[in-house]
Amino acid sequence: MRRGIDHLPQVQQDELARVVQILMAEFEKATARTTQPWRRHGKIYKIILFGSYARDDWVDEPENGYQSDFDLLIVVSHRDLTEIADYWYVAEDKILRDEAIGRPVNIIVHSIDEVNQALKRGEYFWVDIVRDGIGLYELPQHELATPIPASPSDAYQMASEYSRDWLAKTDSAMKLAAFALEEGVSKDAAFLLHQATERAYACFLLVRTLYFPRSHNIKFLRSLAEDNEPRLIEAWPRETKLDRRRFELLKRAYVEARYSANYEIGNDDLRALTQSVRRLRDLVEDVLRSGSKSCAARPRLDAVAQ
Repeated sequence: MRRGIDHLPQVQQDELARVVQILMAEFEKATARTTQPWRRHGKIYKIILFGSYARDDWVDEPENGYQSDFDLLIVVSHRDLTEIADYWYVAEDKILRDEAIGRPVNIIVHSIDEVNQALKRGEYFWVDIVRDGIGLYELPQHELATPIPASPSDAYQMASEYSRDWLAKTDSAMKLAAFALEEGVSKDAAFLLHQATERAYACFLLVRTLYFPRSHNIKFLRSLAEDNEPRLIEAWPRETKLDRRRFELLKRAYVEARYSANYEIGNDDLRALTQSVRRLRDLVEDVLRSGSKSCAARPRLDAVAQ
């Protein structure tokens, strides 16, 4: 893992410093409220920048709807400390509202045991982080395990099963969404389109990286997937406010379409979103079959989903 973010413009360095400050401060407050000693003395072992800002190929065009997110892995001392609602929700909210932070921030939180076990299984997502990631904060004497590459046959077997399973789940959600739209149940249609989108990204990320984060935030999942495979950008028009509003409606549908009386979405929006979700599903299948330069050493899935 590398050190230093001198390759980034000063404004982005300052934003990351502010993000780390908030994460550390809010975690300290959250653990101080607990009664169990092991939680009260819980530690952040590492905060690691990964993705496009670590690799130096980010995009920063917010006026056109294209802006890379900061992606951060937080490694903690115990698995229970990974619960977002208990330890990280306030920090995420403060980061979102902080005017000094000018781009979206995504965090994933895992215990050091979880990360090291994944590295020993050779899961691509974690191996890539160790290779390309940049340590923003590290507590000494808590090193990550040396990655052990998965055998091609094992990786292919896992990827094949993920592809068949999650493409089928995506198709099922799309069929149910079409039925709900036909029946005029717009909120159910929106929720089911959200589920189809989440499942399509699960399919891609599990096959390509052998990892899927514990998140229903499709904007975060989109960011992770498009960062790995730019061809997936084609699924979501984002040049106009209408395009961006529709994706935001879909993102909100996971909670609000089920529980909010104020959530509204029109048939035109649902039909446009259906086209985008269908395009995403087909792109996922295409890119996983064809492979790409970014995963040349990984098994292609030419025979998957037959």
